[in-house]
Amino acid sequence: MNSTVSPDKDKEKIVAKPSHTRRKRIIGTIVAILAMAGLGVLAWKLTHQAPAPGGPGARGAGGPGAGARGPGGPGGGRGGFPATTVGVGKAEKADIPILLDALGTVTPAAVATVRPQISGVLQKIQFTEGQLVKEGQVLATIDQRPAQMALLQATGQRQRDEAQLESAKLILSRYQTLLQQDSIARQDVDTQAALVKQLEGTVKTDRAAEGVAQINLGYTQVRAPISGRVGLRTVDIGNLVGSGDTNGIAVITQQSPIDVEFAVPQDNLPQLQQRINAGATLPATALDRTRTTELATGRFTALDNQVDTQTGTVRAKARFTNDASKLFPSQFVNIRLQLDTVKDAVTVPVTALRHGANGDFVYVLNQQDRTVSQRAVKRGQADAQRVQIVSGLSGGETVITEGADRLKDGAKVQLPSDKPRGQNGAQGAHGGQGAAGQGQQGQHRRQQQGAGQ
Repeated sequence: MNSTVSPDKDKEKIVAKPSHTRRKRIIGTIVAILAMAGLGVLAWKLTHQAPAPGGPGARGAGGPGAGARGPGGPGGGRGGFPATTVGVGKAEKADIPILLDALGTVTPAAVATVRPQISGVLQKIQFTEGQLVKEGQVLATIDQRPAQMALLQATGQRQRDEAQLESAKLILSRYQTLLQQDSIARQDVDTQAALVKQLEGTVKTDRAAEGVAQINLGYTQVRAPISGRVGLRTVDIGNLVGSGDTNGIAVITQQSPIDVEFAVPQDNLPQLQQRINAGATLPATALDRTRTTELATGRFTALDNQVDTQTGTVRAKARFTNDASKLFPSQFVNIRLQLDTVKDAVTVPVTALRHGANGDFVYVLNQQDRTVSQRAVKRGQADAQRVQIVSGLSGGETVITEGADRLKDGAKVQLPSDKPRGQNGAQGAHGGQGAAGQGQQGQHRRQQQGAGQ
């Protein structure tokens, strides 16, 4: 027999199956929500229940097992918050320099273009490009033969005129003898005396010409006019050179000593002028562009006579010995000029000074109760590590240098070197209770999860 299924019954099965699945999902969701709520209530009770008085976990009692949350426990902060770990520093009395930082340009103390003083063919180059030379050192040689011939000619002319002068003097001596014997006219004697004076002038002219020829012969050796570093040569051997050449043979820059030109803000002029008028020596330090490496040390030398209206600065100059040759012409360097020194100033680390709506302040540590006090101060001069406190703080006090952004006036703090109380005995008992409590919480949580599933 063939059994037939009614179409109406199939429709009832199709409709009933999704309805049963939906009910199961809704029941599971409700159970999960109830389980989560129960876990939340249980966690709140475990974390907020108060321990028994006098027990190892009592809070706020200040006993050996006091927790970190209690205001009476070790490290407890204001309002029940834990104490903040901070770094501290001392307010010390020290000499603090008043410094002026500026950007400067290295300029040589002297620059000289080496040019020959007579014309001639260049025969020798006696220097190496970039070499350090001394004043008077021979750098090049010009053909000497024309100068030697000119010297010989001047010497011959002088010797001839000197011989004529000697002859004229002998004749004048005879004429004077004859004049005493009244054997010659006085006019002849006077004429001969005038000839002697004329020849004496001629000899002097010849001697001057001979000296010029001697000097020109020396000019055939081109010498360094100053000491310094010689640059690249601009002419080769065999070229005709002269005093009219624009580029000359080479350029020498004096590098020891050497100067640095920099700009001084007009606001610093009164203090700088006061120190200059007092005859003080102002030390200057040249640093590289990163301000980390010291290149040379020197002193302030000169101040310009007018303010640049565009920049509001005055040009100044400092001189350095540059023995190590670390300063190079046209190099950009940072100048640190020491204007003065404040003696016995109260200073604190730069990180201790903070700025608020009412001005600068520091947090001072109270050693007895490990709290901090906010104290308004007035700052003064500063360097890279410390800042001067003009008023509001005295030497020897302890200030907060690290962690001050999390503090308020009266907050409780602890130092990295401080040891928590109850570390020896109560800590073990408290740790054991904590471990037991965590185990109970975990067991209860697993039971709730099993019930939810």
